[in-house]
Amino acid sequence: MNKESEFPFERARRVTPEENQKFRAAISEQFGMELRKRDRPVKNEEENYEPISIRIHPKVLAWAKEEAQKRGIGYQIVINEVLLERISR
Repeated sequence: MNKESEFPFERARRVTPEENQKFRAAISEQFGMELRKRDRPVKNEEENYEPISIRIHPKVLAWAKEEAQKRGIGYQIVINEVLLERISR
């Protein structure tokens, strides 16, 4: 296979959730680390987040991404937590 497009997709199959769980467990055991869950956090019905576009200073964004990586969460969550903490004072 020289090109990515040459993969025989018609013969491929989907991985089952059980197989996925086994793969995650094997990776965790072999490398001694827990893989983080990669979906959106569960929100209460009251927490309807509104999608917006905002310009943020590059230093703020870099800090948020670094903090998010340390904690294993998304950077937008970090920004939301800081803003919510600030308005609750």
